[in-house]
Amino acid sequence: MSDHPTSDASAQGAGPGQAPGDETQPAQTTQGGAEAPASASPAGQAEPAASSSPATPTPEERIAQLEAEKAQLAREKQDNWDRLLRTTADLDNLRKRSRRELDDARTEARTKVLREMLPVMDNLERAVEHAQSETTGSGGSGAASVIEGVKLVLRQFAQALERCDVVAVDAVGKPFDPNQHEAISQVESAEHAPGSVVQALQKGYTIGNRLLRPALVVVAKAPPEPAPGSAGTNGSGSHGDEPANGAGPGSSSGEA
Repeated sequence: MSDHPTSDASAQGAGPGQAPGDETQPAQTTQGGAEAPASASPAGQAEPAASSSPATPTPEERIAQLEAEKAQLAREKQDNWDRLLRTTADLDNLRKRSRRELDDARTEARTKVLREMLPVMDNLERAVEHAQSETTGSGGSGAASVIEGVKLVLRQFAQALERCDVVAVDAVGKPFDPNQHEAISQVESAEHAPGSVVQALQKGYTIGNRLLRPALVVVAKAPPEPAPGSAGTNGSGSHGDEPANGAGPGSSSGEA
């Protein structure tokens, strides 16, 4: 009698979602007596594997990525080429500037010495001119040898200056140039064009392309035009003299 209720109770102890005939799988036990968890379903095992693997890019995405990398490399190449051109230009400008500064330093060093030599040239030239005028006026020949000696010294000085790239400025008869000439005065001259150099009081010199000393010159200017009143007076006077001059030959012929 006691066994039947027990079996009925076990049958009634089935879950509400299970039919009376359904049997549940017994829990697996390990060797220690503990129950092992039920094995996961196949669907549960596939989900973690799908979430952990990276997504494979499509061919279109891969092509777009390569095109972007190609454009980036092209930009870097152009930037490097432009930087190289700028560096080359800067180096070339630096080389030219250094050479120009070196030439200017050499010219400046020679300029200081040559400026001290120019007054000697001026005094020798004045001595020659004075000796020539004295010899011409007195008619003596004693100063001729002195003149020749001074001229020889002048030629030696001129050759030494030419070796130092110093050249005299040709001023007489040339148009006035403020870059090479320094005007001292102006004179009226009908023989020279207005604005041209009539006389050089002191020679100018250039060293290379630079002016070592300007030439002191006298500049010509046009003579003043006669006033209109004075021109009419002169004209009337000349006309008044014509009858008298014309009467002279007639009277003489009549007398004859």
